[in-house]
Amino acid sequence: EVQLVESGGGSVQAGGSLTLSCEAPGYTVSSYCMAWFRQTPGKAREGVATIDGRGTSSYADSTKGRFTISRDNAKNTLYLRVISLVPEDSGWYYCALAQRLWPSTCSLSGTSFGSWGRGTKVSVSS
Repeated sequence: EVQLVESGGGSVQAGGSLTLSCEAPGYTVSSYCMAWFRQTPGKAREGVATIDGRGTSSYADSTKGRFTISRDNAKNTLYLRVISLVPEDSGWYYCALAQRLWPSTCSLSGTSFGSWGRGTKVSVSS
């Protein structure tokens, strides 16, 4: 099983921003649908955004506007940029890689993500 590696989390004040990174050793990120998920205290894990092999991104309704998913093919790294952080953004953020090579369905609800990282923690203080 591919073990993805997230980084970039930390403690920030409300209003600040963070860029999370995800590496997928041994795999080419542009060959898969990839996604970010998060789990905030007291809530179930929720999808944040996806990006497909062409670089087309999509977002959950709750994350549109402040979250940007992107990918650097040369660095084989996935990113999530979050701006205007609020305390409710605190939690664990996970990247995921689809089980199937792209082209295939790439969506938070329609894609089976078979590989996950261990997460990076984000703490936003008011």
